[in-house]
Amino acid sequence: MFIYQRKILTSLSEEDFRAGYRKAQLIDVREQKEYEGGHILGARNIPISQLKMRMKEVRHDQPIYLYCQNTLRSGRAAQMLKRKGYTQLYQLKGGFKRWGGKIRSKN
Repeated sequence: MFIYQRKILTSLSEEDFRAGYRKAQLIDVREQKEYEGGHILGARNIPISQLKMRMKEVRHDQPIYLYCQNTLRSGRAAQMLKRKGYTQLYQLKGGFKRWGGKIRSKN
């Protein structure tokens, strides 16, 4: 499973992630409560539990930058997206817990 994820998904350092996510779709696949507790500025929340139902919200013509708390769920989300024909898939290495940039929270 992990080897397959490495083939379909590129893990980016925070620096590389930060350099590209503004030109991409930035998707936080954590659950809504986690997202509200703090998320990367500009991220949309599409929890992995809702991804199949909300796939139409994700565009095919732009890169997709995914992140979750540590990379487990973003890897699973990438597999779902790949099955639906999405190809430009990236994830934040180490997940949100490793993010040192600006965040926004609703709390």
